[in-house]
Amino acid sequence: MRAAEVFYNKVKAGMLIAHSNGSFTFRYSDEYYLDPIQPMISLTLPKSKQEYQSPYLFPFFFNIIAEGSNLSLQSRYLKIDTQDYFGILCATAHTDSIGAVTVKLIKTT
Repeated sequence: MRAAEVFYNKVKAGMLIAHSNGSFTFRYSDEYYLDPIQPMISLTLPKSKQEYQSPYLFPFFFNIIAEGSNLSLQSRYLKIDTQDYFGILCATAHTDSIGAVTVKLIKTT
């Protein structure tokens, strides 16, 4: 299992978890979910539910990463398999993302 914190405009919005079976969970943090001022991070992840499950990386997060030749270059440079979308997302979206959402890998021991 790997996990990353998801931020919306530098405010912790929730956590993205990659399970060992290849599925994913996104969960809004309690504070963010209960704060009526904080917006949903995506139209596909509305705050009507606190937790979402998916058999693959959620399209919202998948669309944050590069594609095509840029993905190949990032993969080679970062030494991450081109099919490890979660790894590439965490390696690139903590600083280099378009929009308000950033993703930061949580170090596990």
